[in-house]
Amino acid sequence: MENLQTIREQALAALNAVQDEAALEQWKVAQLGRNAALTQAMKNLGQLSAEERPLAGKQANEVKLALEAAFDEKRSALEGARLRESLSSEKLDVTLPGHSIALGRLHPITQTLRRVNAIFAQMGFQVYRSRDVETDEYNFLLLNFPPNHPAREMQDSFYVEGGAPDNPTLLRTHTSAGQIHAMREYAAKDPGNPPPIRIVLPGMCYRFEQVSSRSEVQFTQVEGLAVGENITFGDLKGTLTDFAQRFFNANVRTRFRASHFPFTEPSAEMDVECFVCGGSGCSVCKHSGWLEILGSGMVHPNVLRNGGYDPEKYSGFAFGMGPERLTMLRYRIEDIRYFWRNDMRFLEQF
Repeated sequence: MENLQTIREQALAALNAVQDEAALEQWKVAQLGRNAALTQAMKNLGQLSAEERPLAGKQANEVKLALEAAFDEKRSALEGARLRESLSSEKLDVTLPGHSIALGRLHPITQTLRRVNAIFAQMGFQVYRSRDVETDEYNFLLLNFPPNHPAREMQDSFYVEGGAPDNPTLLRTHTSAGQIHAMREYAAKDPGNPPPIRIVLPGMCYRFEQVSSRSEVQFTQVEGLAVGENITFGDLKGTLTDFAQRFFNANVRTRFRASHFPFTEPSAEMDVECFVCGGSGCSVCKHSGWLEILGSGMVHPNVLRNGGYDPEKYSGFAFGMGPERLTMLRYRIEDIRYFWRNDMRFLEQF
C-alpha cells in the first residue's frame, strides 16, 4: 500500500514538471506503460495473501485512474497553451476571401430534359406527366402490341405484384404509355369533337436488360404527341428537324430512315450528321457519318381509336427520344453508366 502511494506521488510530481507534448508522451510510457512501476506492482498482486489482495488491488486501480485523469488534464492544458500561443504569435488576415461553399447543381440529364422541354414549349407543346407504374393494357395492348409481342416477355419488364391476372401491373417500359392517358383525357372534354393535342411526356422508364455502356435498367425518355386534323408526315419531319437545329446547331443536317414501331405507321428513325467528323466518318458515328437520336412515326389508327379519336377524321404523329443518348452525343460521353454512379468528378463537369 505504501509502495503504491509512493508511485502515485512520484508520478504526479514528474507530471508537474512536463512542459510540452513530447515530454507528456514520454511520461505516459514511463508511468503507465508495460514496464512502469505501477504495472509491475499490479502484476505482483498475486503474491499477496487472500486478505491483502482485494485491498491492494483496489488501491492499485485508484492510482491508475488518478494517473490517467491527470494525464488527460495535462494534455488538455498543453493543447490550450499551444493554441493560445498560436493565436498570439500568428497573424490572421481577415481581409482574405473565405472558402466558397460548394453549391449543388442540376444533374446533366435534368439539364437536357429541361432544354428539350423548353425547345418544344417554344413550338407550342405542353408538358404532360404520366405515371411510372402502368398496367399491361396501357403499356402494351392499347398501343397496338399484340399479346405475343416480344416486349411482353418477363425478361424485358419489371412486373409488380398485386395486379390482375389478365392485366398485370408493371413499371412502364416507355413513356408511350402516357399517350393513351393524354388522348382519353383530352377526348373526355368533348367526346364528339375532341380538341387537338400537342404535348411532350418526359419521365423515367424501366427495362430488365443487361447493363452495359449503352444500356441501363432505368433511363429517361421524352415522348412527343401531336393529334389533330390534317396532320401529315411533313409536319413530323419539320418539327423534328427544327428541334435538331435548335438543340445541336442551326446547320445540322438530318435524315429519316424507314423503321417499325407497333404504335406508329409509317415509322421512321431520325439521324443527325455526326458533329465530330462532319459526316466524313469516325469512331463516334461508327464511320457512317450519322448519329441516331430518336424514333418517330404517324400515330397508328388503332392507337388513335383507343385514345378516343376517330382515325377517319384525325391524324397525328409521335416521337420518342432518350435524353441520355442526346447528352452522350452532345458531350461525347462513351458510357451511359456514368450518369447513375454519382461520381462527383463526373457530375461537376456539367
